[in-house]
Amino acid sequence: MSVLIEAAVDSAVAAERAVLEGAGRLEVCSQLEVGGLTPSLELLRQSLSLGVPVVAMSRLRAGDFVYDRPELEQLMADAAVMREAGAHGIVCGMLTRDHTIDDGAVTRMAQICSGVDSVFHRAFDDTPDAREALETLIERGVTRVLTSGHAVTAAEGVASLATLAEEAAGRIQILPGGGIRAHNVVDIVRRTGVTQVHARGTEAGVIASIKLALGAV
Repeated sequence: MSVLIEAAVDSAVAAERAVLEGAGRLEVCSQLEVGGLTPSLELLRQSLSLGVPVVAMSRLRAGDFVYDRPELEQLMADAAVMREAGAHGIVCGMLTRDHTIDDGAVTRMAQICSGVDSVFHRAFDDTPDAREALETLIERGVTRVLTSGHAVTAAEGVASLATLAEEAAGRIQILPGGGIRAHNVVDIVRRTGVTQVHARGTEAGVIASIKLALGAV
């Protein structure tokens, strides 16, 4: 079984290295140390030149995922700019004050992403009901959800990830992420049946080691 590795990167050097090591898709952002923020257009364009699909983060600040109206308008504007610049998808996550999916904001973002991937990031793991959140994203036409299965890491949340993959039933892609490394990726893939994983690609050798481990799947 072929498993795609998506590498999260926040520099041109990391992007190029991740592709050379075997990443089949890049998630570009800035400041991965705070979970990733909106990247520069320069980084997006450099990454797009590397020959693999590139999705771009739209996130204004560190902290929670509850945004006021001006923040939401900026998120949408940034997403539209990156979509126009050639991004193959936009990564975002917007919640209400009770941490349920912000249905209106997701609907708008999905419209901006028409023709490319719309990806809901690990804000999903802050929702109180994973199943309800998943159905909301499916109803709004979201392409993919990045999740650790409502746990700190994907390895800890593997049982929930398996349940989410089963409930998704091909209606939305489940992308496990959070602490995925060579020593745990095979178990995660085998137990969930997913065909893609997400890992941080800023450290040399990480993507290559995951790629090597997946050769056993």
